[in-house]
Amino acid sequence: MRWNEWLTLPVNYSTLPLSSQLAITIWDLSPTKGYRVRGHAVPFGGTTVPMFEKDNTLQKGRQKCHVHRHKAADGLSSTTTPAVLPLRRSDKNTKISEQAGDSELDELDRLEKLFKKHEMGEIPRVDWLDILVFRGAEKRGSQRPGGAKRPSREKPIDTGTSVAHKGQSGKQKEPDGPGVVDKATRLEGSDGKVDHQEDEIDFVLYIDFLRFDFPIVFTDYEYPAAPISSHPHSTPTSSNITLKPPPQVELGPGIDQIGDGGDAYGYGGRLMRVYDPEVGAKDNPAENKHRRLIRSHRTGLLDRDLKPNAKIRDELNVIMAYGPTHELNPEEKDLVWKFRHHLSRDKRALTKFVKSVAWHDQGEARQAVQILPKWTEIDVDDALELLGPTFDNPAVRAYAVERLKKSDDEELLLYLLQLVQALKFEKISPETTKDVAQDSSLANFLITRATSNAMLGNYLHWYLMVECDDRSPDQVKEHRKLFARVEFNFMTELTKRPDGVERRKTLLRQGELITVLSKISKEIRFSREDRLRKIERLKKFLADPKNELNSFDPPLPLPLDPAVSITGCYPEEALVFKSSLLPLLIPFKTSDGRKYSIIFKTGDDLRQDQLVIQIITLMDKLLRKENLDLKLSPYRILATSANAGAVQFVASTSLAAAVVKFRGSILAYLKANNPDEGEPLGIRREVMETYVRSCAGYCVITYILGVGDRHLDNLLLAPDGHFFHADFGFILGRDPKPFAPAMKLCKEMVEGMGGASSPHYAAFKQYCFTAYTTLRKSSNLILNLFSLMVDANIPDIKMEPDKAVLKVKERFHLEMSEEEAIRHFEALIGDSVNAIFPVVIDRLHGFVQQWRA
Repeated sequence: MRWNEWLTLPVNYSTLPLSSQLAITIWDLSPTKGYRVRGHAVPFGGTTVPMFEKDNTLQKGRQKCHVHRHKAADGLSSTTTPAVLPLRRSDKNTKISEQAGDSELDELDRLEKLFKKHEMGEIPRVDWLDILVFRGAEKRGSQRPGGAKRPSREKPIDTGTSVAHKGQSGKQKEPDGPGVVDKATRLEGSDGKVDHQEDEIDFVLYIDFLRFDFPIVFTDYEYPAAPISSHPHSTPTSSNITLKPPPQVELGPGIDQIGDGGDAYGYGGRLMRVYDPEVGAKDNPAENKHRRLIRSHRTGLLDRDLKPNAKIRDELNVIMAYGPTHELNPEEKDLVWKFRHHLSRDKRALTKFVKSVAWHDQGEARQAVQILPKWTEIDVDDALELLGPTFDNPAVRAYAVERLKKSDDEELLLYLLQLVQALKFEKISPETTKDVAQDSSLANFLITRATSNAMLGNYLHWYLMVECDDRSPDQVKEHRKLFARVEFNFMTELTKRPDGVERRKTLLRQGELITVLSKISKEIRFSREDRLRKIERLKKFLADPKNELNSFDPPLPLPLDPAVSITGCYPEEALVFKSSLLPLLIPFKTSDGRKYSIIFKTGDDLRQDQLVIQIITLMDKLLRKENLDLKLSPYRILATSANAGAVQFVASTSLAAAVVKFRGSILAYLKANNPDEGEPLGIRREVMETYVRSCAGYCVITYILGVGDRHLDNLLLAPDGHFFHADFGFILGRDPKPFAPAMKLCKEMVEGMGGASSPHYAAFKQYCFTAYTTLRKSSNLILNLFSLMVDANIPDIKMEPDKAVLKVKERFHLEMSEEEAIRHFEALIGDSVNAIFPVVIDRLHGFVQQWRA
């Protein structure tokens, strides 16, 4: 090319990406000598100019580009040869220190920018005034130190619509010439060595881009995301949906890694990422066509009379035995669909049938909805599965709700926590103003049952209030609006009942009680007083009539347990625990004259503990149905907000305290509280039986739930022999300590049974085996309850919501037979008793607690 020559590139403006750049290299044709001579040409310098401004408008008019000496323009996204040098901190300091000397240069730069605006027509033309200004500018440029001139005004050049630019030399001296020798560069001598002048000079290259009448703004078409699955999902997360992974984009060498040394091949940013929308697609077009053909409505009449042969019947039995987390393959789905009329007599088959339906196909969905009422009645665990995130068809969810309507209030209370979370999976528009019960069969069902039962209404109210109070980033704003609307509709329906106004007042009084307790808890927690003074402050606060805690008229049902009505409290027996959050012990006076103590604390989210206690309560019910009473008697927990809650206080002592007081013997503790010289171990038989059974129950349950951080301080023992766990901050296999056993069974617990050779220890193992095999039979119910909690803001679930259900399923070992499961659990007991590392951890934990005390 030549100087002052237009270059037309074979690229249209419409095809330019936003990140496009123009790389220009000036070559010095010196084939024999010179600095860094390679081949026949030496790069004199290079520059890289972005085609678009920061505001996404196309570059136009004259551009002043810095020439980087001895470098070829790289054209990378993070280029090392930018046309405009970035201003560094050192440059700022230099500019401040040399402000007086460079004021003339700044003025020339300002004039140059004004000249460019004048050329672009942004400054009106006045010929006689323009001549005076141009002459004055040339005069100031010639008087500048170094004698270099600023470029004078050039006439604008019009051209076509192709990408074009005009290159101009950096050393011309004509008025229209662009060359300006500014400051520094290095020059080559005839001997090939580099000569340095006293005043180093900086080369610049002026480029003229085309000028348009209007700004050219970059726009790009927004392509839709790849069809990862052909089934639309209205919920952000799902527990038991196993989709193909999204397409993975591999970055080529040097892409977005310029300057980090990772570009070993020198390709840099010349490679670009290409997005293929077919990558990661779940469905194959050929398979879709095949499915539509074999599931056509024309074959519906023939399918009603189909009966499987012996081989197909065996295959169907295998499919029916699948758990809720199992995904059916296309062949299994086609088989279930083909024999759907035959399977309608099997209650286990409904969830598999719903999974096999392509709900995006209207014809197929219509056939599926028509057969639902003909299906035999399903179990509650299958109904809960149909309310999970996998199933969003309103007819399917309404069918599940119809099954739940046949459950009594006591059974419904066991699943209420999960049913509230299932509202997130309902198709309810957050913007609609009509009654939410009209949009959701589940919401209508919960409101109806809660208004007719005070116990259900109490817990539904507090479960909804906690979700409305959750302002964390993990709680979607639409979900908060949904729960608020359900709460509003619940209150509205409640007032329509004869006793509804009084019940509504009771719930409001409970809210006032929780507000007062939260206030004093925060004041004590943030106070810098010692513990004794905090206890005195708590007692004065409870006794103060202004706070209305000393008496309740009429009696107030306790939010933690509505079956208990409180009439006041015992301020003199209040206490502040030594824990880091300083929880409060508040003993209330009940209407029947008993004492009911609660622990109230702020600064801690109790929803995870609440979930664990609910699952323990459910498992206790399941075991009792099989005539196995393990004396679990779990205490109550209620989260009243996202960072506060109440816990039922059970008089007990930790194993650590019992070991210290009775010189390492749990047996001595039980004997001191329940002596009976007529028994072999000197302990009342019913107390020892309670201890052995409760130990077995909690060992099995905490193993299934993966409860971690077990030490002697959160293993508690009541004087009547009830053993239980507290503090469920780590579940689903998480544990802050290394090498933690899968189940906590320490030798102190075994010693309390009379040792490993005692008949009580043998009975303990038998209780464990029976409880484990019994709960394995109800694994679907437990897994479905955890599946409904995947979007709940539970710390250990939200860490890996897609794996939470699988972690619980792994503990059941459903792939084993009953005999294999018993042998597996027996090995767990042996490993836990003989583990050495947990003993060391317990000792270290005890030393730390003594040091803190």
